[in-house]
Amino acid sequence: MSKKFWLTLCSGVLALQAGLAIAQSAVSVPPPAASTPESIVRQTIMRLVPKAKIDQVTPAPMPGFYQVITSGHLVYVSADGKYVMNGDLIDGVKGTSLTDDAWATYRKAELAKVPVSERIVFAPPHPKYTVTVFTDVTCPYCRVLHSQIAAINKEGIAVQYLAWPRSGVTGEDGKPTSTYNEMVSIWCASDRNDAFTQAKKGRDPKPTTCNNPVKDQFDLGLKLGVTGTPAVYAEDGTQIGGYLAPEQMLEAVKEHSGAGG
Repeated sequence: MSKKFWLTLCSGVLALQAGLAIAQSAVSVPPPAASTPESIVRQTIMRLVPKAKIDQVTPAPMPGFYQVITSGHLVYVSADGKYVMNGDLIDGVKGTSLTDDAWATYRKAELAKVPVSERIVFAPPHPKYTVTVFTDVTCPYCRVLHSQIAAINKEGIAVQYLAWPRSGVTGEDGKPTSTYNEMVSIWCASDRNDAFTQAKKGRDPKPTTCNNPVKDQFDLGLKLGVTGTPAVYAEDGTQIGGYLAPEQMLEAVKEHSGAGG
């Protein structure tokens, strides 16, 4: 294996170690038989990255390959395990990204598992659209987005926030990060929406703890490929932003909603 190939593999595909120990919530399924193509594909990934956490293996749209989602990355592996490809798979007829479609389908299914009760929701009385936003209370663009929440709601869009502290759950010292603690306090507040809004204005919430979903939501973000905040997802699982102004968000959600536009 050439040095160039290995560097490409490690940096583009299997820079998986950073998110490995974090996606622990996948449903347990019986392992495939040792001689099946799926088993060979799994063995290929594990041979290249022994600590990889494989979340999904399914047949790829192109014959002879499998699509593998592993710790926030999507790669293609040949059924015989000889080839691993990292990149965008394009439908040559339609000109659309099959990789984006695969991610959207996977993300939609995973996000649907998060109860609304574990999200912080800002919604108009009768929303036409819903977006899910992984957010950090300290990131500048997250604060700008939330400062426009009334305008976003006025466009008929409900915003459902999930916690994603950018500094992680624990620091190098093994202790919870300050941002993680702050977000736990928000999710544990008696009025989460108010505590969230005040934190977006730079006001620290009253320190408190409870049984909360912050770590699980952070882990989910890593599993879905979140690398920064805000990360905005439409109802079909497509990531439409980054920060989006209210009118930009409306156009994006129309494009990716069954409600149409």
